[in-house]
Amino acid sequence: MRKRVILTFPPAVVHMPVTYRLAKDYNIASNILRAHVAPDEVGKLAVELSGDIDQIEAAVHWMRDQGIDVSLMGGEIVIDEALCVHCGLCTGVCPTAALTLQSETFLLQFRRSRCIVCEQCIPVCPTAAISTNL
Repeated sequence: MRKRVILTFPPAVVHMPVTYRLAKDYNIASNILRAHVAPDEVGKLAVELSGDIDQIEAAVHWMRDQGIDVSLMGGEIVIDEALCVHCGLCTGVCPTAALTLQSETFLLQFRRSRCIVCEQCIPVCPTAAISTNL
């Protein structure tokens, strides 16, 4: 079973070795898709959890008991063609090359099958053409 979640850490628990505990105590593999964690700040971690469904549920319960907000990552990236100016800024932050510029036309190409919905492209888009359909 795989489940994509967003973990939001309050500053008091940002120091916890969460991915280590998930692996050691719950036998869950954690693939970190995106992270913003710093001392004394609210931290965010986008993670794909892989393992037994009962273990994942137990781990989610444990994380919530520790004060970590756990929310399901859902939806898909949507590009508004009317707003997109094909500047290519989003291609520079896309970790999976789901967003590329076609070499002949320099038009933005989106390969949905490669997208992990990390949302790194959303804040860099100068025309707000990229969003999620949550």
